Amino acid sequence: MSASGAILTLQEQFARAIEALSIPHRGDDDRALADVFPVIAVAYSGGLDSSVLLHLAATFAREQGVRLFAFHIHHGISSNADQWQSHCRAQCERVGAEFDTRNVTLAAKDKSGVEEAARVARYQALGQLCREHGAGLLLTAHHLDDQAETVLLQMLRGSGVAGISGMDSANKAAELLGDAGLLMARPLLGASRGELEQYAQQEQVSYVEDESNSDTRYARNALRHKVMPVLAEFFPGFQERFARAAGHAQAAQRLLTVLANQDLAACLEGEYLSVPALRRLDPERVDNLLRHWLGLRGLRMPSSAWLFELRTQLLDAKYDAQLCVTHLDCHVRRYRDRVFLTPRRPPFDENTGPQPFTWRGEDKLHFPQFSGSLFFDVADTGFNAAWLRGQSLSVCLRSGGERVRLAWNRPAKSLKYHFQNMDIPAWERPYLPLIFAQEQILYAAGIGMDCHAQPKPGEESDERRIALRWQADLG
Repeated sequence: MSASGAILTLQEQFARAIEALSIPHRGDDDRALADVFPVIAVAYSGGLDSSVLLHLAATFAREQGVRLFAFHIHHGISSNADQWQSHCRAQCERVGAEFDTRNVTLAAKDKSGVEEAARVARYQALGQLCREHGAGLLLTAHHLDDQAETVLLQMLRGSGVAGISGMDSANKAAELLGDAGLLMARPLLGASRGELEQYAQQEQVSYVEDESNSDTRYARNALRHKVMPVLAEFFPGFQERFARAAGHAQAAQRLLTVLANQDLAACLEGEYLSVPALRRLDPERVDNLLRHWLGLRGLRMPSSAWLFELRTQLLDAKYDAQLCVTHLDCHVRRYRDRVFLTPRRPPFDENTGPQPFTWRGEDKLHFPQFSGSLFFDVADTGFNAAWLRGQSLSVCLRSGGERVRLAWNRPAKSLKYHFQNMDIPAWERPYLPLIFAQEQILYAAGIGMDCHAQPKPGEESDERRIALRWQADLG
């Protein structure tokens, strides 16, 4: 293939990838691409891959009338980082892309942790920059060789189907970017590193060399410099076959996700899983369901050994056992025949006193020291809004002896009675605060609103009603 043919192919790959991303958003009126993605951003390190991506994106943006940003993240790891930042700014001026940059500080400095710390900090900063500049599409320069390296790394780590699926051509990585609406795409995923090198040479694309890329203490670099050349010698074109294998794994993962959603619908009751329903599933389906359930909450995937231990304890524990298994990001608890995901949170300070507050019409108020938010919902039943505005309110923990009357035709009962009657797990009770107006209890989180301060049945009022609702913080 000639150089000009390779360039044309790479340009076509890029254009077709972006066009494919826009199709689901165009609708019946077949909107122009600039209406679908008016602002596009490139993650731009200054290296070969992202420099080629920027060059392709700049040409495409000019043709389509799209506003293009290039975002550079300065990690401060290399002594050359300042020079790279200046280089990136100059190259953006050259190709006509708007430039912005962020300096990030990494907590982990050892070789084993710096790579992951840099990745997390980079994506968080990229997500912030996208939000600041209104970019709905973020492009990264991952290519075919990156995909092959990712698949092999995951296999060496003993990953399952999800891991060896490699990278998608596009996805919404909310946990990385901090934005559920931001689309991240890899338009060069079908192109090899050799094609990018050829394009850079032909188009005289200027780029920098990161000296850390030759440091084989990093796992990916060790594969790139020590293993991949040997594979290329004995198995030419292995990158395409690895990518094809990743595609098969992605198809299998989609089927597993469909099955997990079906099982979740059969086992989920409110916010918890039913143990009897889980027992009707094969062990492999239970594991698949638990992984999916954790993933929906944005929690890290556990090891197979941890998952086996969790499944064994959840299904084999006695009915009255109050089981708690610790995950990196949460607690998995069993209470009677229900399985809960709860935050890993320390107990409240016993000396935490009441916090006074005034309601001025807000939809919600956050109380960090009580790890939650109080919502004020407009409802058919509740407290008169004008009356509630005029009260000196407070939020506090229970101290003992409090009683709540949920309805005029029912007697006041202790909080302990309500907790037991409503089957609220014991570990939740210390985190459920009370809301008072002076000395009158208005609301007990997890139980409901006291009726004493509410209009009696039959009392007409044109004043809108406010119902109180407590929501605990997720983390």
